[in-house]
Amino acid sequence: MRWLLAVLGFLFGAGFGLSYDLPIMEVALFGAIVGFFLPQAIRRKAVTGQAAAAGYGQHTSSLPLPDRVLRLEREVALLRDELAQLRTRTPAAVEAVPEQAQAADAEIFATPPTSVDAEVFPAAASANAAERDTRIDAAAAAAASAASGMATATPAAMPATVATSTTTHGAAPAPRPHAPRGPDPFERAVAGIRGWLLGGNTVVRVGMVVLFFGIAFLLKYAADNDLFPIEFRLAGVAVAAIVLLAIGWRLRERSHAYGLVLQGGGIGVLYLTVFAATRLYALLPAGASLPLMIVICVLSALLAVKQNAPTLAFMGSAGGFLAPVLLSTGGGSHVMLFSYYALLNAGILAVAWFKAWRSLNLLGFVFTFGIGAAWGASAYQPALFASTEPFLILFFLMYVGIALLYALRRELGLLHYVDGTLVFGTPLVTILLQAALVQGKEFALAYSALALAAFYLLLAAWLRRGHARLALLFQAMLALAVLFATLAVPLAFTGPTTSAVWAVEGAAIVWISVRQRRLLALGFALLLQIAAGFVFLGAQAYLPGYGPFWNPASLQGSAAAALLPVLNGAYIGKVLIALAALFSAWQLNGRPAAAAWRRELPAIGVAMALWGMLWWTAGGFYEIYRYFAYRSSLADVITHWNYALDADVLFVLLTAWLAHALRRGLDWPLARWPGVALPPALALIGAVASLVGAPLSDVVALPVGLVLSWLLLYRERDDFAPRLLGALHTLSFWTLCALLTVEGYVRLGDWVPEGTWQWSAWAYGYGMMLLLVAGPAARLSWPVRRHAHAYLVWGATPLALLLWAWSLLSVFSDGSAAPLYYLPLLNPLDVAIVLAALAGVVWVRRLDALGLRPAGRPYSQGAPLPRALAALTAFVWLNAMLLRTLHHWTGVAYDLDALSASTLVQAAVSVFWTVCALATMIVATRRGSRPLWFTGAGLLAITVVKLFLFDLSYLSGISRIVAFIGIGLLLLLIGYFSPLPPRKAEATETAS
Repeated sequence: MRWLLAVLGFLFGAGFGLSYDLPIMEVALFGAIVGFFLPQAIRRKAVTGQAAAAGYGQHTSSLPLPDRVLRLEREVALLRDELAQLRTRTPAAVEAVPEQAQAADAEIFATPPTSVDAEVFPAAASANAAERDTRIDAAAAAAASAASGMATATPAAMPATVATSTTTHGAAPAPRPHAPRGPDPFERAVAGIRGWLLGGNTVVRVGMVVLFFGIAFLLKYAADNDLFPIEFRLAGVAVAAIVLLAIGWRLRERSHAYGLVLQGGGIGVLYLTVFAATRLYALLPAGASLPLMIVICVLSALLAVKQNAPTLAFMGSAGGFLAPVLLSTGGGSHVMLFSYYALLNAGILAVAWFKAWRSLNLLGFVFTFGIGAAWGASAYQPALFASTEPFLILFFLMYVGIALLYALRRELGLLHYVDGTLVFGTPLVTILLQAALVQGKEFALAYSALALAAFYLLLAAWLRRGHARLALLFQAMLALAVLFATLAVPLAFTGPTTSAVWAVEGAAIVWISVRQRRLLALGFALLLQIAAGFVFLGAQAYLPGYGPFWNPASLQGSAAAALLPVLNGAYIGKVLIALAALFSAWQLNGRPAAAAWRRELPAIGVAMALWGMLWWTAGGFYEIYRYFAYRSSLADVITHWNYALDADVLFVLLTAWLAHALRRGLDWPLARWPGVALPPALALIGAVASLVGAPLSDVVALPVGLVLSWLLLYRERDDFAPRLLGALHTLSFWTLCALLTVEGYVRLGDWVPEGTWQWSAWAYGYGMMLLLVAGPAARLSWPVRRHAHAYLVWGATPLALLLWAWSLLSVFSDGSAAPLYYLPLLNPLDVAIVLAALAGVVWVRRLDALGLRPAGRPYSQGAPLPRALAALTAFVWLNAMLLRTLHHWTGVAYDLDALSASTLVQAAVSVFWTVCALATMIVATRRGSRPLWFTGAGLLAITVVKLFLFDLSYLSGISRIVAFIGIGLLLLLIGYFSPLPPRKAEATETAS
């Protein structure tokens, strides 16, 4: 609606100027400005009328303003007549009438219709009007009571009547129903224009408009017909304007609205006269007419403040701001123009010290920065910076001060005391104009934004300390400080640095938001940190010397650009983003204030902790491999792989121990999880190191890492659930076993030929670890005894299974002990098998000793299947040792075909099986175990079948003779020494 009225005013002004030979553009511009600010004046008038009407009670709120005033005057006159009658008839009754009627009568005629309170504090004006109405009603009730009962009333009875009437009329009104839908903007505009025209003294207002046009017509007619000299005509108009001002001033008390209309008309006629004398008739130079307009502007401001009339101030200031435009010849100095505007704005600032007139403030703001921007767009040059910048700063400070004064004047109202147009529009327009002024100057705009941030931060601190009721204004100042601080960073730095600073700023806002419980600010801070991370990635990917992190070629390029590991901008930026996210996570998850505020904040804190750890770990590993890629001079091959893995170990150790320190120092349970991730991280690094070399001797940090990992588990022994701690101990134990085994495998390969020695290294490593954990280590109270199940069951069982599988697979090894001579049992392979068997036995006994038994039975007396598997494994190993011995001593090739075709091997195997069957049956007889005896008998039967089906066909000569005689003698021994054990029932009867 404002813009529609501005367009209509522009068209009306253009038509007016065209009709009367006036400068079309100037008059049209004046009409557009009047049309733009007309709704504001109408709305203020409507608000004032509603505030006054609210005090008259519900019985008059629906009447027009003139009817309400007329009714009020009649009621006051009636009350005066009644009071006069009471004074003349009954002096005692007069004494009974309280002083409220006289006070109310005096107040009604002494107080002008428009007061400072009604202008600045509408709610207070409504309350004052209601209070006056209550006093009037009380006085009227007292007078009526005195008149009706003057014959019987006593002086003591009258005050009670008055009090009763006052109480009745002063009762709180009934609650109002919900207001219906308000009118649309067009209806409001039409109603406002009609109210201004028809409200109050309509005749005077219409007459002043007609008079204004009549004077314009008179001037035009006199100029066209040369009736009087132009100087005489203009002087006469000026005198008439002064007369209007004087009459309006004299009528200010008796008829306030009438007097203001006359004064406003006089001000307008004076402006018109000076303008006509300068531009139309060239009677006054611009240097003389400008001071005259200043005098008119100051006069209107003084009259407005004296009479509490914002319309006068608006008209005077509008004329003052338009004067340079209307009187301009195109050759003036910008210093003079801005100095003149500074003087006008100083006047507005002085008015703002006493009055909260928003329309006047907005008028000055629009004219000052609008005309300043128009001049800058058309005439500014960099050489004029020194003479232009001070005025921009001065205007900025003035309108910040005006906004503050407006808020302070309306502080008691507690509502609508922040003028958003001035509070936010002033810095926005200022920074835009400043950007145009300092264009081409490096860092100038960044310093400007930083200065604005510091300025608004100081204002916020001042408001927080001395004006607690202006909380909204404090928040606005603080938000502007944060906004300009955020804006200063990208104006001064590159993308990565900007992102890092934004992240730190977001963390600071999170801290403030949690303390002040501001959800909107918290959401902004979290989004700012997330955006900072993505902006960092984008900026680093496309800045010179960098590249996308997923591109291997970027490793070498960014390293060459950075030169120093860790101490470079890119890595420091990643660290700042990570630390900001972790600080935010601690504020949301580690402090009880956040959870007490909103229940979902701890979960958001966990998400921020994950975001921070992602940046911390990814940034650390990227920096490590970036540096070693630079050192290797190859982007896709890391030649210093062992140093890189050392750095990886140190980095994960640093991360875990820093988190542990935070856990203890800040009492933050979430910080314990990096320590949980340390054993898996070391296991992963160890796996990578095992693929490329000896993990312990090449990556010397791994043993240190394992020791510190166990120490960290010891320090956190009471912080985790036993099952989780057990899993971490099991994983650490497996990692140590694997690293020792791989280390032995690699180092043995360096010293001896590849073959049996390296193959045996697996059993040496796993066997020694199983023997160690089941033997000496099991006596330690920590960690094995405290986590016995983790080490001796979950940790040792895979080792035992691996050793068993390895023992079976050892059948395929020839057991070469080169460069040593092969001896049965005294070769690396058999020693390793014996070690594995010994470790298994010790492990089983340790399980029995600690009571770790399945189904309540010791492992040594467990299920038949494991015992059978152990016996079968021993039988296979003994057969393989026999075959390896024949291979090394007789030269028979160690492969299936050669061994099957060798008569010596077949005869030896048959004899060996018979010996094994003999030993088994003898042991079974002594133990009275029929199942074991039948096992030996089965092996003996297989041997006999093999003897007749295989050996009889393939053996010949001495081999056949030795095999048959040896087996026969052994069978005789078995029959004598190992008869079938009796059943348990038979054995019991024999014993009895």
